[in-house]
Amino acid sequence: MTGSGGEQLVRTRDRLAALLADTSTGALGAAGGRVAGVYLRSGTPGLLRLAVLAGLPGPLFRPWWRVQVGRPFPVADAYRLGVRVVLANATETVRRYPQFAAGLPFPFGSVHVPVPGGNEPLGVLTVLRPAVADSVDELLDMELLARLAEGLGAELLGLADGDPAAVVWDAEPLCVRPPARRPAQPAVARFGWDPVTRAVRPDDRLYALLGLCPGEFAGTDTALADALAPDDADRILTALRDTAAGKPPAEPLSLRARDGAPRLLDLWPTAGDGGAEGVGGVVFDPGPGACADGAADLLPQGVFCLDRLGRIVYVNRTAARLAGRERQWLLGRLLWEAMPWLTGAPCDDHLRGALLAPDPVHFHVRRPAGDGGEPGQGDWLAVSVHPGEDLLTCTLMPASRVDTPVEPVVQEHVPEDTVPGGHSMAPLYRPIALAIALTDAVTARQVSAVVMQELLPAFGGRRLAIYLLQDRHLYLAWETGFPQGFLAPFEGVGLDARLPGVECLTTGRPLFFESMQQLPADYPGIPLDADEGARAFLPLIASGRPVGSCILGFDRPRGFSTEERTVLTALAGLIAHAMERAQRYDSEAALARGLQQALLPRRLSAHPQVETAGRYLPGTQGMDVGGDWYDVVEAGDGLALVIGDVQGHGVQAAATMGQLRSAVRAFALGDRPPDEVMSGTNHLLIGLDPGQFASCCYLRLDPATGRARIARAGHLPPLLLSPDGQARLVDVPGGVVLGVDPQARYPVAELLLEPDAILALYTDGLVERPGADIDDGITALRLALARAGAAAGRRGGRSLAGVADRLTAAARHAADRPDDVALLLAARRSAPVRHR
Repeated sequence: MTGSGGEQLVRTRDRLAALLADTSTGALGAAGGRVAGVYLRSGTPGLLRLAVLAGLPGPLFRPWWRVQVGRPFPVADAYRLGVRVVLANATETVRRYPQFAAGLPFPFGSVHVPVPGGNEPLGVLTVLRPAVADSVDELLDMELLARLAEGLGAELLGLADGDPAAVVWDAEPLCVRPPARRPAQPAVARFGWDPVTRAVRPDDRLYALLGLCPGEFAGTDTALADALAPDDADRILTALRDTAAGKPPAEPLSLRARDGAPRLLDLWPTAGDGGAEGVGGVVFDPGPGACADGAADLLPQGVFCLDRLGRIVYVNRTAARLAGRERQWLLGRLLWEAMPWLTGAPCDDHLRGALLAPDPVHFHVRRPAGDGGEPGQGDWLAVSVHPGEDLLTCTLMPASRVDTPVEPVVQEHVPEDTVPGGHSMAPLYRPIALAIALTDAVTARQVSAVVMQELLPAFGGRRLAIYLLQDRHLYLAWETGFPQGFLAPFEGVGLDARLPGVECLTTGRPLFFESMQQLPADYPGIPLDADEGARAFLPLIASGRPVGSCILGFDRPRGFSTEERTVLTALAGLIAHAMERAQRYDSEAALARGLQQALLPRRLSAHPQVETAGRYLPGTQGMDVGGDWYDVVEAGDGLALVIGDVQGHGVQAAATMGQLRSAVRAFALGDRPPDEVMSGTNHLLIGLDPGQFASCCYLRLDPATGRARIARAGHLPPLLLSPDGQARLVDVPGGVVLGVDPQARYPVAELLLEPDAILALYTDGLVERPGADIDDGITALRLALARAGAAAGRRGGRSLAGVADRLTAAARHAADRPDDVALLLAARRSAPVRHR
């Protein structure tokens, strides 16, 4: 979000930061959560970015800083559908969002509320909270959460001068410490003291710890002692002077605040201005249980505490010794700075678990040996992390003295290789994340889209090209980020071409170029799409068979560490297997599609008094062909309308459909009664024994009288739009689906189709929605029929083909991403012409 003028921009940023912090901390209270955050739209279309995070250190949540709105994640669904998503526990999360659950495999629940603004949400308010057994709604103040989201949306629009398009976030998230669950002051604060001027230089946390505003503190040692512990003021002043003289206290001073609360004061000499000796100090407010601090120093294991942003607020002597640092240096520092060997994979997973779940975690870690050979360096340590509402309590002890079971970490901790900017690769991306995402991709385009959404952001890439091998030539399957037309000359190159994308496949070795200048040096005359950047060429090989090659492009020169090269090579194998599976799917889909198109009627049998229209609506996910069919057949002096649905998708379903269509058509041409048509087709399917069943609805219509006789075999009942514009569901008794019971009977019902009335037959793909009742889908179709047929019921009004188009368009819009084939067959009877 931007403002006009530098001062206005600063005020807008400050107000935005305060607004995000207030909303996230307020959501924690409303939902009883441990972690809260707000995702906002970014400058990249289709990408949400985390704008604020309360209750969890930012580095531990880095893999979820970005969310694609099209991915199957609760945040994405809440944004895309504009509805709140409530997950009670890990079981429900795994069932509904397996990718999200795999990334955060801990027992917690979550709530995701869209932030309204304009025609679509501005973002999503998210809260992670303790898991409950069943529905979480009654434990939440959903009204307050909704008000928080609405208030945030209104404030964001106000900061953007009412322009929803200006509400974007492209920076790293703000990390906010949640309010303490118990009344307490900030845990630790620092200050410096000059013995010559007697001036005290406090940090910002000291004011809050003492309960003072900066203007209320005189800034002297006397004022500090009186505000810190008035009954021990003389003791504090004496300790300051002794420390300045080179005699600091052997132990932190145990003090009592004005209200009797315990406090600790630790002092040490420092180099002052002009070389004179000064004093540094740390004030620690341990809160309830401070009387145990002295005992903690006597324990054989190290003990330290972290707040929910990863800052060390307490450390005993043993922990400081095992960390190889002075206690006063550790206090107030982030864990990533103070003990880097306790961060990175897999330690981050354990810390996330302690922050999100109620159970303690135990693991081993090795502290790398240093140059100085300090005590404890190079030793294996046993670590236990005990969660609390406000703090994590951690223990350290040499692994040789462990007398409680711990979860071993088999690999030695090694400092992680980093990408530009110093961020660890481990929390950014793991091969399992891409593997899970690829399980939902079934076509080559879907696999390519997943790679673009998951792989490029993880490694900071901007360009992607995927080539697939066919008849010893490489053909472009997907590209993004390259200049328009740049890749055209490489289309269809043979395996004998000397190009990095070809040679990486023929040799099976990935090629990495850390700058663009390396490419023409190794491949003279090769065209370049940019002057600056880096490139990675990865072979796509599945089970020893070449599939294609993948090109990753980076805008700036960069190195590729050993770990990155290993990870990228492993990811290329995952992509290759997914692409090979997608190619098999595409081949089967093409075969099934051709079979289905050959079997579906090219034209429907006509009658002067009956207008018919059929529509085929393939799914956009999964196998978009199947066993759905419809037909209109001349039956005696009338017409037979039939619609059916064979279980399953693919070639087998399409083949079974063809056999059933032929059987029904033969029975109809013989003008057999509807119940005999159903019984005969049922026996045929049982005799074929394809291991499949089918539903069917058969209607025999007399156009002259409008009399219709209907039989159903497990199929959905038809809809009828009367000439007065009223649409209703036709109550037709039915039998079981075809192919199950050889003794099944199919009752026949009669219906009068008035002139200008419209009858609609349909398959379940037109009305089924994931997670919704099918009756709701049928109701929606009935209402759509009433709207679409309002003008069609009058002479000269909308054609029946137009009605069918509107119905299928409404179904496509309502389904959002239909994963099933849908068919619609509609018929309208015309009034007979009367001669005078």
